[in-house]
Amino acid sequence: MSSKAKSTRVDNAYDRLKSEILKGELPPGFQAPEPDIANRLGMSRTPVREALIRLEADGLVGLVPRRGAKVLPICSRDICEIYQILSALEALAVRSAAGKKIESSATGAIRDLLDQSDEVLKQGDIEGWAVLDDRFHRWMASVSGNRRLEAEIGGFLDQIYRANNVLLRLNKAPAANAADHRKIYEAILAGDAELAAETASVHRLNGLSRMKSLLETCGLSQV
Repeated sequence: MSSKAKSTRVDNAYDRLKSEILKGELPPGFQAPEPDIANRLGMSRTPVREALIRLEADGLVGLVPRRGAKVLPICSRDICEIYQILSALEALAVRSAAGKKIESSATGAIRDLLDQSDEVLKQGDIEGWAVLDDRFHRWMASVSGNRRLEAEIGGFLDQIYRANNVLLRLNKAPAANAADHRKIYEAILAGDAELAAETASVHRLNGLSRMKSLLETCGLSQV
């Protein structure tokens, strides 16, 4: 097998497993031997093994000697730490993005996303809103123009994706003011770096406060 073909197979295994984990199809606590996971994907063990090593580095699975891989839960402390880090990293991202020239096709797509977000909230579709919320935060990272920063933020967003979905369903509403997204977007386009950064940071910290309250109310230590 060529190195390019092997890389493609590893990427495919990684993408499929990651998608199933984030969607909850492989829930926290799910554990299976490597051969069973390979059979599930219809792939050989080598690319699956390498994909699992990458997922372990992402903090999504734990590798257990002779027992395969286990999908990891995320505990309340993890959520607190990640939200605190994101409050700083996302503020840095939008501060960097403010004033940069962003192609009209990209700004139009985000306006559409924000309009969609408003519409699904009116319909009470919190799960649909959670997907759009994740897309907006990834866009914030991407327009920073800093690839390493975008990758760091993306990794943390992956880790809290499942927790957000569970807790938002319990909350039946966004954890923080949904209007903050449009405020951040408009500040970036206006070149107002301070307003964009401050709004992004406060948005995350307000979300963290609500998430902590939900965890305590529901008696959950992890999700």
